[in-house]
Amino acid sequence: MNRPRPTRAIFLGLFFSVGTLVAAPFTTSPETSVQSVSGQFVVTAETGFSPLLHHPAVAANPDFIRLEPTFLAVSAERLKNSLARKLHQNPNEAWSGKIYLALHPASSLAEEPVIVAAPFFEKWNCRVELPDVTIRPRLIRALTAALLLENANRHLAAPEKPAEIPSWLADGLAQEILADEGDRVILAAPGKTPDGRSETRIDREERGHDVMAPARKTLQNADALTFEQLSWPAPAQLSGADDGAYRASAQLLVHSLLSLKDGAGKLHQMLAELSHCENWQTAFLKSFSDDFARPLDVEKWWSLCVVNFAARDPGPRWTPAMSRARLTELLAVPVDIRTGSNALPQHMEISLQTAVRSFDALQQATILPVKLRDFELARFRFAPEFAALADSYRRTLADFLGERKSPPPGSVNRASLANHRAGKAETIKKLDALDTRRRELEIKLRVEAIRINLIRTKP
Repeated sequence: MNRPRPTRAIFLGLFFSVGTLVAAPFTTSPETSVQSVSGQFVVTAETGFSPLLHHPAVAANPDFIRLEPTFLAVSAERLKNSLARKLHQNPNEAWSGKIYLALHPASSLAEEPVIVAAPFFEKWNCRVELPDVTIRPRLIRALTAALLLENANRHLAAPEKPAEIPSWLADGLAQEILADEGDRVILAAPGKTPDGRSETRIDREERGHDVMAPARKTLQNADALTFEQLSWPAPAQLSGADDGAYRASAQLLVHSLLSLKDGAGKLHQMLAELSHCENWQTAFLKSFSDDFARPLDVEKWWSLCVVNFAARDPGPRWTPAMSRARLTELLAVPVDIRTGSNALPQHMEISLQTAVRSFDALQQATILPVKLRDFELARFRFAPEFAALADSYRRTLADFLGERKSPPPGSVNRASLANHRAGKAETIKKLDALDTRRRELEIKLRVEAIRINLIRTKP
C-alpha cells in the first residue's frame, strides 16, 4: 500500500531561513479573494475591525500605507513588472507557482510580513502574511522576496528542497525599486478629502533622478558592510536598526552587480541555479564565473566598489574633533578573547601594532583589508589637520598588506621567514612613529583651543 506523500510548508521570515514545518497545505476563501490580472497573485483579507487603521502615527507618517485587496493585487503586478525590468526579464514570462497575499488586522506598527513556501502537487506556491497597515519599504521587500522565491523554484518539482534566496539579493533589489519608483508601484488605499471623495495623491518632483541617492546619504555616515557581513546579516541589520547601513549596502551591491557586463542576465542565471545548488554562494560563483574565480575576488571587487562609490560624493568634512574620534576608532581592532575553553568570549580592542605582531596570516587577511578599506572611505572626510596623518596610516597598512604575500609552495625557508618578520618589524616601527605624531597633533590642537578660549573670555 502506497502512503500519501506528506505536504510540507516552509515558513520564512525576513531572514529567509527555514523554520517550522506544518502538515497541511494553505487554502484561500473564494468569497474574500481578489485575483490579479495575470492570475499569479491571489489576495485575501480577514474581515473584522482593524485597530491600527486610524492610529495617529499612521496618519502622521507618509511611509505607512493601508492595504486593501484590490489595490494590493494591482501593486503586486506593478512590482513584478519593475523587478522584471531590473533583471532584464520578460514580465509576461510563464510562471509556475501562485503567490497568495493574506491580509489580516495589524497587531502592531512594527509587525513584519511572513513568507511561506509550500509544495502544491508538483510545484511550489508562496503565501505572504501581511498586516493591513505597514510601511512601503517593508511591503516591497516582502513582495520582492516572494517573487524571487517563485522564480528560483519555478522549475523545481515539489517536494524537493526549495531554493535559498540570499537576503542581500531580495533587500538590494527591493531598495532599487523603492528608490527608483516605489511611490508609483505601491498603491495605498485612498484617503478621504474634506468633501468626502476618495483620493490618493502623489507629489513628486524629479530632475536628474539618482536611484542611489538615499544609499549615498546613508553610507556617508555609516560604514558599508563587507561582502561577508552582507552574506550573514544580523537581525538588527535586517530590521533597519543599524540606521539603514545594511539595506544601503545591499542596494549598492546589487546595483554594482547589475553594472557588470550582462549583470542582469547573470543574476537571472543565479536564480535558475539556486534550486540545483546546495547554497546560494555556489550558484553565485557559478553564474559570475567570468568576473570572480573565488570568494576572495568578490571581496576585493566589492571593496573597490565601495571606495569608488564614496569617492564620488564623500559628504561634508568632519570637524577636527570628529576626525580625531574617527581616527582613534579606525586604529582600534575589535577582537573576541576567550579566557577558557568554556568561557564566553569577551569583546576587546587591540592596536594595529598588536594585530600586525600577533595575528597569523589568515587572521590578517580577514581583518586588515577591511581596516584598509575603512581608511580609504574616510580619507576624503578628515579635517585638514588630520588628513595627512590618516593618509600615512593608510599607506603604511597598504604597504604591509602588499609586502605580506604568501611565498610559492615549497619555497618557504629561513630567508623568506626573516623577510616576513622584517616586514612586520618595519610596519610596527612606522605605526609607532605615527602614533607619536598623532599625540603631538592632539596636544597642539588642545593648546590652540585653550588659547582661543582665553582670548574670547578676556575682558
